[in-house]
Amino acid sequence: MLHIEPIPLLRDNYAWVIHDGAHAVIVDPSYTESDQAKQPSPILAWLDARRILPTALLITHHHRDHTGGIGAIATAHAVTVYGPGDSGIAGITHPVGDGDRVHLDAPRLDFSVLAIPGHTLDHLAYTLPGRLFCGDTLFSCGCGRVFEGTPEQMQRSLARLAALPDETLIYCAHEYTLENLAFARHIEPEHAELLAWENEACRLRDAGKPTLPVALGDEKRRNPFLRWGDPEIQRIAQEHGATKNHDHEQVFAAIRALKDLY
Repeated sequence: MLHIEPIPLLRDNYAWVIHDGAHAVIVDPSYTESDQAKQPSPILAWLDARRILPTALLITHHHRDHTGGIGAIATAHAVTVYGPGDSGIAGITHPVGDGDRVHLDAPRLDFSVLAIPGHTLDHLAYTLPGRLFCGDTLFSCGCGRVFEGTPEQMQRSLARLAALPDETLIYCAHEYTLENLAFARHIEPEHAELLAWENEACRLRDAGKPTLPVALGDEKRRNPFLRWGDPEIQRIAQEHGATKNHDHEQVFAAIRALKDLY
């Protein structure tokens, strides 16, 4: 039986562990400040406590908070490390790109790789049937900042993810839900589904639980960064710089710029 569990790291990162009870693949192994003091890796401690052997790492992009744990894991175990090539990521053993597949025997899994530039130019997503591991591109009620790409690239990448089945569960790499909801509710204070999700997300966080994963279909109804075709989002975008409110890239760019200033 397949299990997907988060390991909280740093202030708000999640490393996702996909395992069958014996073997695991880890998505975006970050580090903690304890790593800098040569103390045990929290990821290794988590695995050791459960007697689970890591066999592979999947890296979505080159930012340090997604790659900083590679060294400790690769030193302790013979893991295969998949990630974007030509990004200068130390420890990548198998560079992958758009359209590639990652076949694993233990646990037995077959990932598809999607290129989703925008947050960074090298950003990748990994998918299983009904599962999306998207790093810092798509969050609940939010999306990543556009650091290296363009808003147009980011919108196209988000559109690519939005084309996945609505029942797809999204496993992103940060616990940003309440922060994103604050902005979403700021621009759409009367949006009933946003209010309901904010109440539920607060309940989860108060109980010490993650707000993730979330269903893509739910995000397509409430996430302002996926609703470039929604008349209300188009109206808000036009009030904040979009000259063509039916141009999806312009609508997204205006909402993203508004969030950057929030």
